[in-house]
Amino acid sequence: MTHSEFEVKEQEQIRVIVCRPMEKAEVIEINDDLRSMQETVGGMIEEYTPFYDENDPRVEDVAIICDDEGKMKRRQMNRAIQDENGKVLDIIAGPFFICYAPIESEKFLSLPKDLEEKFRKKFELPEMFFQGKDGIFAEKYEPGSASKPKDQER
Repeated sequence: MTHSEFEVKEQEQIRVIVCRPMEKAEVIEINDDLRSMQETVGGMIEEYTPFYDENDPRVEDVAIICDDEGKMKRRQMNRAIQDENGKVLDIIAGPFFICYAPIESEKFLSLPKDLEEKFRKKFELPEMFFQGKDGIFAEKYEPGSASKPKDQER
């Protein structure tokens, strides 16, 4: 059988927001398969859906896909998940990506454009973490200026 006798199926891709420690978030395309997703996060994948917006129920279908053992592997802290008041609820360790995962879908999807823009902005800058008397705090910073959190730049 020659190459021309069978059709090579083109790999489907999805657009995701990838967040790596100490780097700005970026929108990339990855293959829509388990291997590509695991390579993106550096391990076995876990779906995490911590978002809520009473004005936009689609936000509940936005998923973080991360290494399910990121913390146990002592991967570098990446981005905080915060409540509506800015309180740190969780910290994602290691690289992760954000995609769309509606409950009725059997696979991960590209985010709708408006949600892609919203979450790219939300997670654009990397964060440093500080322990205070009231818990852990996250401060965004511009890569290359790690000693100056965003709110302290002048």
